[in-house]
Order: sequence, then structure tokens, then C-alpha cells
Amino acid sequence: MAELVIAAKAGDKQAFTQLVEATKADMYTLAYRLTGNAEDAQDVVQEAYIRAYKSLKRFRGDAKFTSWMYRITANCAKDQLVKGSRNRHDAIDETTEAVDERPGPEARLGTADERRVLAEALQSLSPDMRAVVVLRDVYDLPHDAIAAELGITEGAAKVRLHRARRKLRERLFPLRGEDDGREERARAV
Repeated sequence: MAELVIAAKAGDKQAFTQLVEATKADMYTLAYRLTGNAEDAQDVVQEAYIRAYKSLKRFRGDAKFTSWMYRITANCAKDQLVKGSRNRHDAIDETTEAVDERPGPEARLGTADERRVLAEALQSLSPDMRAVVVLRDVYDLPHDAIAAELGITEGAAKVRLHRARRKLRERLFPLRGEDDGREERARAV
């Protein structure tokens, strides 16, 4: 991937296209987890690659290209969420089709209900808290990398993660001892 980054920085558009192809699934997944909406996630990913392309020459290569893209995507998701909160009262025209974003029948097997409950709990967090949880617990980034990605101190990243996990625990297991075993299964994952 390093050669593609060097070629893209030199102006090779095909190399940038290959970088996009190699990373777009991960960026979409991150965007979806941060926004909780497929349409918003697509917009976030598109904006992230536009920003990356415009600032590619400034990419120093201190971090991996994917880490750099995670940061850009997380920032775009945050911007999208702020923008979305301002536009919550937009009218829906009559030609808009309702989209069922629930998983298909295959995905409903096994722990689908648990995933839905977890996704809803994750979406109930503030964007700042959600970003820390996703970057730590899904992408397994260390605290210092999370801090760098989000432009906060390492201590702030740890505090946000602690608070976010506590809120998730409170939402997922409101009455300890009456969680029907979900908490135990969650620890096993």
C-alpha cells in the first residue's frame, strides 16, 4: 500500500483509486457505526475520500494510510452528525421511498437481536463517546492512537471510553442480575 500512497501523492489518479478500493469497506463500516445510517455513511465516506484526495500531498506517512483515513472518516462522521442534528425537521417529499434498514433474513439468525440492541445502545451515545468506543472496541486502536485520531488528549480518550462503556452497560443491563445472560455472553466476545 505504501507504493500506492507514494504514486498517488505524485499525482497518479489510478493509484488513489486503488487506495479507495482497498479501504472503502473499512471506511464505510466505520462511518456506519458512527452515524447509524446507511445513507449518512455513504455521504461520510464520499466526503472523506474527497478530503483525503485534496490533502494527500500533506500526508506525511507517519501513520498508516488506513489510520489516516480512519481519522478523516471519523471527523467527517462527526461533521455529518452535527449537520444532521440541524436538519432534523426537513420535510420528506411524497416520492421518497421508505427503506427498510433492518438486516435480511440470513442476518437475523443467531444473535441478530443482540446486535440490534447493541447497535441501538451505541447510537444512543453522543458522537464523541461513540467514536471512542468504536475506535477502541471495534478497531482495537490504543488510547494514544484514539487521542491522535480525535484530536484529544490520551487522558480524555480514556475518560470518554470509561464513561461511554458505563452508559452502554447501564442501557444494556439496566438491572444487574436480570439481564437474561446477555452480559455474560458480551464478556465472552
